[in-house]
Amino acid sequence: MAGTETKQTFDTHVRRVPNAYAAGTLFALVAIVYALYRVATGPSLDTAAFLLMALALMVAIAFTRTNALRVQDRIIRLETRVRLQQLLPADLQSRIGELSLGQLVSLRFASDAELPALTRRVLDDKLTDRNAIKKLVTDWQADEFRV
Repeated sequence: MAGTETKQTFDTHVRRVPNAYAAGTLFALVAIVYALYRVATGPSLDTAAFLLMALALMVAIAFTRTNALRVQDRIIRLETRVRLQQLLPADLQSRIGELSLGQLVSLRFASDAELPALTRRVLDDKLTDRNAIKKLVTDWQADEFRV
């Protein structure tokens, strides 16, 4: 797989919703539209139950995707904090707790060599915009394990 993909950069690092989520969302939307049509043209307990099931399916899909992303963010936060503890000079190690989740997520793409200086800049300049921080990374480290 690594040989078939282009090198990950700031411009190519965004991961789109996996096909399974996209297909599931499309199917759930079709079911909701159809169920709304059935409820409007022939209301019954069965059509109402079908509408509720279609809505529940949409909620389940959204909940599944959201939870996967939250778990991923927690792992990134932990990985980046551990990495910062190993790479930052003592004066910056005490400031790791000042970094927000967004800052940590953005810093994960920086190489070990540039991470200390970039972390100092993010903290000192109070940079919070994820894309702005990512654009400062000069030696991009790909993250191929995202969901």
